[in-house]
Amino acid sequence: MSAPTAVDETRAARKRRAILEAAAEVFLRNGYAGTSMDEIAALAAVSKQTVYKHFADKKTLFTEFVTRTVDEAAEPVHAEVESLQDTGDVEADLRDLARRQLGMVMRPRLLQLRRLVIGEAGRFPELGQVFAERGPLRTMAAMATAFERLGARGLLTVGDTELAAAHFNWLVMSIPLNRAMLSGDDDAPDPAELDRYAAEGVRVFLAAYGPPA
Repeated sequence: MSAPTAVDETRAARKRRAILEAAAEVFLRNGYAGTSMDEIAALAAVSKQTVYKHFADKKTLFTEFVTRTVDEAAEPVHAEVESLQDTGDVEADLRDLARRQLGMVMRPRLLQLRRLVIGEAGRFPELGQVFAERGPLRTMAAMATAFERLGARGLLTVGDTELAAAHFNWLVMSIPLNRAMLSGDDDAPDPAELDRYAAEGVRVFLAAYGPPA
């Protein structure tokens, strides 16, 4: 059997991407139990055999969809958190970070995915762990490292950096995120409202962890 050519690999990559995009739409609309591989194949415009060629079963496809979506959302925020340790204006950069975090977490697809993962926690507890580890826990770990560096520079007063990172995260996000999760509202939130939550979260955080007087 001849080795696959570059054209074959590109075609395969396109089909895999189409399958994942179709899976995202169907899983988020119907949930795990309500989704069939036939429906995903039809939406992706491929045969069911092609779907199974790329993904062994529905659980494998569901896991890949969750992991990919979380990684795509978390990566830009993680990079910004890592750059925070070199800031020259802690308050301004924390506000920017808070606003970007909120903007990302409150995207309709991320809200739908969070609800889906929570709803399937009994069936797939490992997916909840993947969501946490590759999303909020990864971000907060990077934040703890940045806060330690800022503390060493005298820009923050931080004892337990991991706790400080958790405080920052939930001071900013808990109100709008909990409201959206419990209401089922996926409409894009008012940007001015998110700005207010970001600014007030940072203000309260700095009142507790700001530089020594």
